[in-house]
Amino acid sequence: MVKVNLSGCASFVKDADFKEYVQKALKAWDVLDAETGAGNDFLGWKSLPDGTPESLLCEFEAVRDSWKALGVNLVIVIGIGGSYLGARCALEALNHQFILPEGKPRVVFGGNNLSEEYLAEMMDLAERSNVACIVISKSGTTTEPAVAFRIVKEHIESRYGKEEAATRIVAITDAARGALKTLSTQEGYRSFIVPDNVGGRFSVLTPVGLLPICVAGYDVRAMLAGAAEAKKAVSVRNESNPAVQYAAMRNLIYAGLGKKVEILVTFNPRLTYLAEWWKQLFGESEGKDGKGIYPASATFTTDLHSLGQFIQDGDRTLFETVLKVEKPNRSVLIGSDPQNLDQLNYLAGQHVEHCNAMAALGTKLAHIDGGVPQLELSIEKIDERTLGELFYFFEAACGISAYQLGVNPFNQPGVEAYKKNMFALLRKPGYEAATEEILKRL
Repeated sequence: MVKVNLSGCASFVKDADFKEYVQKALKAWDVLDAETGAGNDFLGWKSLPDGTPESLLCEFEAVRDSWKALGVNLVIVIGIGGSYLGARCALEALNHQFILPEGKPRVVFGGNNLSEEYLAEMMDLAERSNVACIVISKSGTTTEPAVAFRIVKEHIESRYGKEEAATRIVAITDAARGALKTLSTQEGYRSFIVPDNVGGRFSVLTPVGLLPICVAGYDVRAMLAGAAEAKKAVSVRNESNPAVQYAAMRNLIYAGLGKKVEILVTFNPRLTYLAEWWKQLFGESEGKDGKGIYPASATFTTDLHSLGQFIQDGDRTLFETVLKVEKPNRSVLIGSDPQNLDQLNYLAGQHVEHCNAMAALGTKLAHIDGGVPQLELSIEKIDERTLGELFYFFEAACGISAYQLGVNPFNQPGVEAYKKNMFALLRKPGYEAATEEILKRL
């Protein structure tokens, strides 16, 4: 289970203040547990670890096996925001970092931006591959995935014919309405449901995340089992609840110390994209009503050579949460060199991970000395089970933290503002008046 170490905050906060904020976090836990808070119609994520039917997992495996029979070696997953970040961060954590998979498809992601070059180069890969597609959108009209899917769909249909294309495209969408639901019914696509009571950023343990992870060849049952372990740990109302401790400390640092930027730090590049998922989870959940901790991220030791100067000596408005992996999945020893020109023989016989651990400890001490409180979260290793633990832990902690902050964790009204301007500038039908108004400003 995720462990919380708050020793790096001890010199910044008083025990009495932390105990006060733990009690506030427990009151927020009560609201989340009783499902009486704002946004309580979006709490379906709480039941996913132990409520996902085995039959659904078997359907995922049927998709995987049918595409394997077709020789599919490239799966394009189309989605944006919560519709892709969960699956992507899981695959970035689990995949070999250099060697393409053998015996299972490569999974790539599209529809998460409007870069013409990105889309063109993705289609270059599609042209030389045996392709299938998972398209994820509740409405089917979100601009970025809709544009990408139109292009990918045309490619698959022109290459394999409409009848076979229907076996190569899977839709994950609303149960009853929306453009993608209509299209999937018309075309005969296999489809899975985005639950009405689960918001996008909380959807990694629904078909939105589990199907791409399963198709890539990973064990989604282990992921759900890990999430179930985390659910058990964070469902206890006491002061040692790790989600309560994390929520309490980050709110104390924000409100009590005035530090408004939280950097999620990892010393393992496999977890870089997990930080991207975490940024959406906390950013959309807490950043509203003029409140919220700004979620940032860094991968050390790489970013110590770029952001390290600012973290050490810059504006003291930030704190760190370090995500620690206790056991690497691989080991590499540092050898000895007779010439020792690089002066590294003092490390001969040591594991590289020992150097990484000492860099982490040295960084912790330096940043604390520089006025940066540091929380630490640790997992045993990186695998499907521990990723499931992290997903559920962060989701629960986010709900508690947002309620403690006094905001609705499950809405995102601010994301519509840019869309309205974009549609007006693109002259989308129905936006004529908005187009006239916005052109006056340019």
